[in-house]
Amino acid sequence: MAQSHKKSYANQRRNHLEFEEGEHIFLKVTPTTGIGRSIKIKKLNPHYIGPFKILEKLGLVAYKIALPPYLSNLHDVFHISQLRKYTFDHTHVLEPESVQVREDLILPVTPVRIDDTSIKRLHGKEVSLVNVAWSRAGIKEHTWELESDMRKDYPHLFSGN
Repeated sequence: MAQSHKKSYANQRRNHLEFEEGEHIFLKVTPTTGIGRSIKIKKLNPHYIGPFKILEKLGLVAYKIALPPYLSNLHDVFHISQLRKYTFDHTHVLEPESVQVREDLILPVTPVRIDDTSIKRLHGKEVSLVNVAWSRAGIKEHTWELESDMRKDYPHLFSGN
């Protein structure tokens, strides 16, 4: 009777997944799948990557998946427990932006403005820092930099001071 009760309890929470060839799925990122070794696992990384296309169904619980070149060190057959269904959404499609690259293949990064200043005490010395807004290929970033270095490299940012 206890076994029957446990079985019914487990079956209520069990979802029976089945995928067809040509469908897209997400792949779970765990050290047991080998993906953890090829992708650096960090605390805030996604638990699933993809979507990937299913090439073939092998048996009842195994699927062959089309993997991108950066995952070529993995075997392309996965158990169904490592997969999650992907529902197509137009917002998932990202359009690439045109990026201007210099001859040495480095993206040009330019400081836009100085947003804040601060003085930090480090080992008994006072160090003057500035919060710089950077622009790189349409992306805005902020970093704290030494004021002396910024005055030397980008004096036009301090012309108003």
